[in-house]
Amino acid sequence: MSSTWLITGATSGFGRLIADRALAAGAQVIAVGRRTDRLDDLVRSAPEGQLTTLALDLTAPDAERTLAAAVRDAGRLDVLVNNAGYGVFGAVEQTSAEQVRAVLETNVLANLAVLRASLPALRESRGRVVQLSSLIGQFAFPGSGLYSASKAAVELFSEALAHEVAPTGVRVTIVEPGTFATEFLGSAAVVPPDDTYAPTVGAALSQFSSAPLESLGRPETVADAILAVAAMTDPPLRLAVGADAVTGIRASLQSRLAELDKWESFSPLTVDA
Repeated sequence: MSSTWLITGATSGFGRLIADRALAAGAQVIAVGRRTDRLDDLVRSAPEGQLTTLALDLTAPDAERTLAAAVRDAGRLDVLVNNAGYGVFGAVEQTSAEQVRAVLETNVLANLAVLRASLPALRESRGRVVQLSSLIGQFAFPGSGLYSASKAAVELFSEALAHEVAPTGVRVTIVEPGTFATEFLGSAAVVPPDDTYAPTVGAALSQFSSAPLESLGRPETVADAILAVAAMTDPPLRLAVGADAVTGIRASLQSRLAELDKWESFSPLTVDA
């Protein structure tokens, strides 16, 4: 029996590449995206009878119910790739409440809605959950604060989820891509810094945006890694993909360990009553 995959954000970037590969491997795919023209393009390239498309804004109030119905109609679910995301970059102080709400609704609340809609079927199949995070779900730089916070939330609730569902046979992997040449870089919202934050946020965003395209990773690398992880009997909890992801996350962890060691013996003064 062929496997059934649910892929969010399936119309571009990593999601489209994963959908193409899953279909080529013979899987049944439920492809979720907001743009009907992109979904139509996916239909034209898919083998007949393997693809179900779902035009859906995952932040809509009825999204969870709609997804759960699609999974029930499919009859089973073996792999969830929770890939849809939204980027906001700017100084913490200068990012508006509306912009913060948008990134948290998409990257955190919608991600959770997808999980709630999918997990009952995944428990039945002892399936796989792939949660898309980022190298900056492990650390932050000037200007990445709110996006990093949204991905850090995904990291931690996914880690908890992995422990919670382990007895059922469901396995969870958090994929942490580095910087790859996808449409995400051009579609992310950017809050231009004022003079106060130009030396920090401005410099960081300028360096990030000026990286030549040829220096960015090939997104096919991430798609191939996700296909490999989904097939593993004992997949990793976290998988950093890309040299910059491995280097950046390692440096962050080493820095945090050094700080922990430095302040391990610190204790605040206490005053007897």
